[in-house]
Amino acid sequence: MIELQGLTKRYGDKTAVDHLTFTVRPGVVTGFLGPNGAGKSTTMRMMLDLDNPTAGDVRIDGKHYRDLNEPFKYIGALLDAKAIHGGRTAYNHLLCLAQSNRIPASRVDEVLETVGLSSVAKKRSKGFSLGMGQRLGIAGALLGDPEILMFDEPVNGLDPEGIHWIRNLMKDLAAQGRTVFVSSHLMSEMALTAEHLVVIGQGRLLADTSMADFIATNSRSYVRVRTPDPERLRDALAAAQIIPVVTGDGSFEIEGGDPARIGELAAKHQLTLHELSPQRASLEEAFMQLTADSVEYHAGGHLAGDPAGAVPVTDPAAPQWGAGWSGGKDSTPSTGKES
Repeated sequence: MIELQGLTKRYGDKTAVDHLTFTVRPGVVTGFLGPNGAGKSTTMRMMLDLDNPTAGDVRIDGKHYRDLNEPFKYIGALLDAKAIHGGRTAYNHLLCLAQSNRIPASRVDEVLETVGLSSVAKKRSKGFSLGMGQRLGIAGALLGDPEILMFDEPVNGLDPEGIHWIRNLMKDLAAQGRTVFVSSHLMSEMALTAEHLVVIGQGRLLADTSMADFIATNSRSYVRVRTPDPERLRDALAAAQIIPVVTGDGSFEIEGGDPARIGELAAKHQLTLHELSPQRASLEEAFMQLTADSVEYHAGGHLAGDPAGAVPVTDPAAPQWGAGWSGGKDSTPSTGKES
């Protein structure tokens, strides 16, 4: 379990994380969402004592990370897959991490097999693709067989098979009763993986709720109806005190309608329906709705003197170091491919 209480981080006059309080519980995959610059990476760094909070507290199973004896056995983390010594082989990179936490060398072979890198175990990591680097970073997180796992953009650079694999891995780990905390900008993937969501914007907590409740609360749901006899359907709906909205293509949208009731009403009046479908927003749509006022950096059109037409996206500068991992910036996923 990870517990945050009033966690705050300031860089000069910039508040990157603003009094965050939430708990990441075992048994479910918890998604950590927020726009670029929201403070997600800074929050995750403070969880691992890579950054000191300005105020507040964060505990890993009731302890500060720095007080954990052999911490890899408590929590495994992937914050930056590139935070490895390029001159070391995949095996030796993991062996160094294992020896630092008194983990048997046999575990190195096990996690290499788990992430599919056994065939390149003796190759130097500097020649790895982005996807292979991600797999090696995930192997490092799994090395101590911890009860808590934390991943920042774990599907970055993975091919479709790799994305499917990491999705199922995270679900399996949660099903074992472990705590799984994952940050990602890929809403479609998060919708398939996470059961619970923590959403922040400009360093502040915006939501801490289940996936289903988040979408229901932050989006519009309606029933779409199409019929070759719209006038009769409109009259039937009006008689039942149901007021539809007519769309540009002639279909009806009924806010908060019950598809079963509408279908029975149409049958009662012997009306033919070409479509009767409940419409619910995606996670991406609900996320955009909630965070619209919290987006700090907006891309724009081309401006004079600004050929890119966009404002650079960065979190406040933070030191890039750590034992086996490093903090990163809240940035959009790379398009690198896995070999």
